[in-house]
Amino acid sequence: MQGALEPPAPAKAGPGTRASAVTARDLARATATRRRRSASLKLWAGAVCTLLVVVPVALAQVLPLPGAGDQDLSRRRLAPLTDGHLFGTDQLGRDVLSRVLHGGQVSLTVGVLAVVVSGLIGIVAGAAAGYYGRWVDAVVSRLLEAQMSLPLLMMLLLVVALFGPSVTVITCVIAIAQWPEVARLTRSLVLVEREKPYVAAAQVLGLPRIAILARHVIPNIVRQASLVVLLLLAQAVLLESALSYLGAGPQRPFATWGRIISDGQDYITTSWWLVTLPGLVIVLLVVGVNLLGDGLRDRTRRRTTEGSR
Repeated sequence: MQGALEPPAPAKAGPGTRASAVTARDLARATATRRRRSASLKLWAGAVCTLLVVVPVALAQVLPLPGAGDQDLSRRRLAPLTDGHLFGTDQLGRDVLSRVLHGGQVSLTVGVLAVVVSGLIGIVAGAAAGYYGRWVDAVVSRLLEAQMSLPLLMMLLLVVALFGPSVTVITCVIAIAQWPEVARLTRSLVLVEREKPYVAAAQVLGLPRIAILARHVIPNIVRQASLVVLLLLAQAVLLESALSYLGAGPQRPFATWGRIISDGQDYITTSWWLVTLPGLVIVLLVVGVNLLGDGLRDRTRRRTTEGSR
């Protein structure tokens, strides 16, 4: 019988073909198989965690819940699962679940708009720096270094203090704070793409450089760059929540996640749900988005590796 360490014999046609030494168990233990399973597990877990937060937030207006601002002082600080209040009530008798879902609409809106704007700025700036080089690359690189050297949260607080804590200002501030990460990745991807044969062929055909960049180079790297934009969504939500917690977020009547936690921190020893449950919602969304982005990145990387072989 062929030993486990003996290399498999070459396949022969006919009834005398010997069985391969590679068994199904060996294939299951292979590195590629483990990575494929890990990517699938991340995708499923990330999608489930993200949908558990995003779907109720999106349907907050149609769910049978009390208004986010409806007060009832006779029902102050009810524990979760009491009198139909799934997350309990706060110090003013407002339903915590309703406030979390309606506040999530503001937080997610700011986060999504911020990552879309930062993604557009980062892809355009990074692609121009990587493709044109020279002074364009120098200018973009110096801007990246200058912004990344500044303390992020302090810069956000300074800008919000100067221009006011409106939704528009906070969205633009977070977008400007996040574009360097997208630009760095896009620049490195474009540096690789511009050396490929199809770019040289387009140049021989006489296509303008801007047309080559817009029609051929960017479409080939936008999928990988968009994965970074997805991962930045979790960071954008955390930044907005941090600003709201510090009092620099969207002002009332907006009930953002950071303000909900800030309002309930004085009662954390007696009414733990006022801080814990909104915090768990934020954690669930951030973990879900990160797992989803990691899974998509692993799958894209595997397909790229298989396609290059």
